[in-house]
Amino acid sequence: MQYVKIKDVIVEQIESGMLTPRQKLPAERKLAESFDTTRVTLREALSSLEAEGRIYREDRRGWFISPAPLRYDPTQTLNFTNMALSQNRKPKTELVAAKGMLATKEATKLLELQPFSDVYRVDRVRYLEDRPVVYVTNYIRPELFPNLLDYDLSKSLTDIYREHFGVVYQKIRYRVSTTSLLGETAQALRATSGSPAMVVERVNYNQNGDLIDCDIEYWRHDAISIESIAQLDR
Repeated sequence: MQYVKIKDVIVEQIESGMLTPRQKLPAERKLAESFDTTRVTLREALSSLEAEGRIYREDRRGWFISPAPLRYDPTQTLNFTNMALSQNRKPKTELVAAKGMLATKEATKLLELQPFSDVYRVDRVRYLEDRPVVYVTNYIRPELFPNLLDYDLSKSLTDIYREHFGVVYQKIRYRVSTTSLLGETAQALRATSGSPAMVVERVNYNQNGDLIDCDIEYWRHDAISIESIAQLDR
C-alpha cells in the first residue's frame, strides 16, 4: 500500500536525523506533490505516524516531528517541573483557572466526599519547550488547605502543600487510560478535536493516610511514556 511506503520514508528521515524534533513538516499539498500521491493517501500515512507518536498535529499550524516523550514513573513523587528538569527538558506551567465550587460527580467519587461537598478546582496547562503537552485539573479538599487560592498556583502544588501546610504525599493511587481531546482541553493543547490522548488519574493521600486531592491529567499521547521498575518481594 502506498501510504505504508510514504510512512516508511518519513520514519527513515526521522531516524537518520534528517527530520529533527519539533521540525515542521511541509504543508500537506506540498508533501502530497513530493510523494506523487493524493492528499487522502498522504493523510493515511500521517495519521498512522501520529498514532505511533512519531509526529503530532497542532490545530491550524500543521504537522511536527515529536520530541522524545517525557518518562513518567508513577512510583516517583517528583513534581512535573523536577521530573522535566531531571530529563534536561524545559518545563513551564500556566494557570488557567482556580476557584471554590461544589464537587462534581467525578471529584465526589475520587475523593470519597459526601454529596454537595465543597472543593477547590485548579486547572493548569503544562509545557515542554513551549509546547503545551498536558492539561491538568486538580480537585482539592479545602478544609485541609485554607486560603490555598491565595498562593501562586502556577507553582508546584506539592511544594505549596509541604512548605505552607506541612502536608506531604505518602500514597498515590494511579489509573491510566486513553481518550480523545475535545473542546477546551483540545484548544488549550493546540490539538485538533479528536486527537488521541493519555489520561493519568491520580488520587493522593497525606502522611496521615487522608485523601487530600486528586488530579486528572490529559496528555498529548506522544509526549509521555509511562515507565517504572517493580521490585518484587521473594
